[in-house]
Amino acid sequence: MQIKKEDFNKILNEIGEYGVVDQVFHPIVRASGLPGARVNEIVLFETGDLGQVVVLNRDLIEIVNFSKHPIKSDTKVVRTNTQLSIPVGLEYLGSLIDPLGNLLFEGKDFKKSNETKHIDQKPPKIYERIRINEQLETGITVLDILLPIGKGQRELIVGDRKTGKTSVFLTLIKNQAKKGLIIIYAAIGKRGVEIKKLKEYFEREGVMKNIVIVATSSQDSPSLIDLTPYSAMTMAEYYKDMGKDVITIFDDLTTHARFYREISLIAKRFPGRDSYPGDIFHRHAKLLERAGNFKHPEKGNVSITCLPVAETNQRNLTDYIVSNLIGITDGHILFDIESFNKGVRPAVNIFLSVTRVGKQTQDKLSRDINKELLIFLIKYERAQRFSHFGAELSREIKDTLVRGKQIYNFFEQGYDTGIPLTVQKIAISMIWSGLFLEEETPQIGKKRNILLNKYNEQAETREFINQLINVENFKELNENVEKYKQRLTILSK
Repeated sequence: MQIKKEDFNKILNEIGEYGVVDQVFHPIVRASGLPGARVNEIVLFETGDLGQVVVLNRDLIEIVNFSKHPIKSDTKVVRTNTQLSIPVGLEYLGSLIDPLGNLLFEGKDFKKSNETKHIDQKPPKIYERIRINEQLETGITVLDILLPIGKGQRELIVGDRKTGKTSVFLTLIKNQAKKGLIIIYAAIGKRGVEIKKLKEYFEREGVMKNIVIVATSSQDSPSLIDLTPYSAMTMAEYYKDMGKDVITIFDDLTTHARFYREISLIAKRFPGRDSYPGDIFHRHAKLLERAGNFKHPEKGNVSITCLPVAETNQRNLTDYIVSNLIGITDGHILFDIESFNKGVRPAVNIFLSVTRVGKQTQDKLSRDINKELLIFLIKYERAQRFSHFGAELSREIKDTLVRGKQIYNFFEQGYDTGIPLTVQKIAISMIWSGLFLEEETPQIGKKRNILLNKYNEQAETREFINQLINVENFKELNENVEKYKQRLTILSK
């Protein structure tokens, strides 16, 4: 906000009316006076703190205080005749800010933008949107092949605590930021040390120049924490209007809902299920509807891809907030605590995850691989029931078990490794065609990394692999792999 403490007397002289704080239930403040106040109008306390009018009663108006310090009774307050807005601009790229646009861990060369944008924006109309038709390459094989995400899609990331959700974001952010996409990361009610480490990681990887982190700590006012995802989305819309594709990450909306519930209970609003206020679904739906793939006068189309995070308790997808978000979004990716404890990385449960519009963004070859792999993995899950028979198993089941383990081993990758879709396709075909059938399963990841390094470093290898995958279906790709089996074997050594 562009309002300062010393502006109080100036605004008072311009507006000509002020109120007095009568009741304080931090962060809720009730004040008398201000007959011209409007809902969502910004007010300034004489202490220099900002607030927002949320309810107009006959005798008192209800204000949420954005400061973490409670306002004292009898404090004067003046309305500003402005709506809540944040400063926006290209200068915020590479910055860590709070929801009001103030720089956290301030740098010497930062200059605050004079351009602002209202936080409370209506979602774009249907006629402003176009079909999602381009895939967002995450660099994570299990997502790119089996659970693809389209540019403009709203895909929920859901799972128990400490199941590797953030690690997947780090891979995705690093991969897309290097391609020039802008990332808006909303860290909602996190610990200060977590926020700082996040910024340091992006700086170390050299991608912070394309990232804006909008952050609040758990020590901030609940009302300021509640603003975090809305400020992040507003910042994303600014870059979208400039013709830039944007990815927004809300980490996480279950925490956001808890703080909003706290505000509502303090304000003595009637509680609903699990004590959450009745409008929590509407607030999250209105927020997430602002993402999508939109028409643009110059670029043709531009997207805001939205990846909200929700936390479950023991993989319970029927939790109120989680089930709300599943109903709002275009699919969900479930991180499974059981898989995580077994050492699977990323710990994605393929069979309980859904992507509703992502598959329409895949090319014919990717769709064919997706179909064949899902059918095979179902077959592999069934074959595992007979694994205890050992030597009595048929050759077909033994081959299925070996190949299945190799595919799952191939899916495992560290968060610091992003794999291009081209390499993903050729490596899966190599496994499928039996090039590694006699190999020890743990060797698959090593061979993939060798192939990846040669693809990145050798133009000849890159051209060769691109030619191999220039086909329309999985069968033709497997035939190419079989034809050049010897050369591909050498490339993976």
